[in-house]
Amino acid sequence: MLPATPSPDLAPSPIILARDLGKTYRSGKLEVPALRNVNFAITPGEFVAIVGPSGSGKSTLFYILGGLTNATTGSVLIDGTDFAKLTDAERTKMRRAKIGFIFQRFNLLPTLSAMGNIEIAHDIATLGAPTKRELDKPLLDHLTEMLGIQGRLDHRPNELSGGEQQRVAIARALINRPAIVLADEPTGNLDTKNSDAVLKMLRQSSRELNQTVLMITHNPEAAQIADRILHMRDGEITHIEDGRR
Repeated sequence: MLPATPSPDLAPSPIILARDLGKTYRSGKLEVPALRNVNFAITPGEFVAIVGPSGSGKSTLFYILGGLTNATTGSVLIDGTDFAKLTDAERTKMRRAKIGFIFQRFNLLPTLSAMGNIEIAHDIATLGAPTKRELDKPLLDHLTEMLGIQGRLDHRPNELSGGEQQRVAIARALINRPAIVLADEPTGNLDTKNSDAVLKMLRQSSRELNQTVLMITHNPEAAQIADRILHMRDGEITHIEDGRR
């Protein structure tokens, strides 16, 4: 369920809150810091881009925010809940309920059609529910029309272009109306035309579905479509600027 609309007299509570976040990896006897004292807050409905060169800590931050790995120090609160205090089962349930993932390599299942890849995200999200929730057909129709893939749903991934595969991946991420969409280099494997289309679609879905979008990218130009841009280097946020072209 999407966060409730806040009172106009009150500032909205952050849906993502990072406090003194740190992550250290161990290589033999050597400790390698990947994140250092990262702090930021993202409010519901914001589109935020995180940019930085390779090795700046972007991917590590992505995995921590998605509950795929734990921080070494500090905490991440997702809609007020600390991921680190949840069991693996609780963390999985929370990811299914609140977070949609978009990856650079699409991660579509090759044996399923585009429609099958979208449906399986719905099926996984409803695992363990006391009653099976039906696929949101009006939302499916809206997404596939918005993404321009309504005529490609019977095709398997190897029959789709890279841009079409990424649009299917976006529909898969959005079909359960997650409050948060985490996109890891969503245009990294696309040409300029398809990159622009995907960025505009993410911007549009953020506005129309009131979803918080956090996009990891190494491309400063792509980041300009966001409301805010967090710049990272050597595991730290160096500065924050306004985006939005």
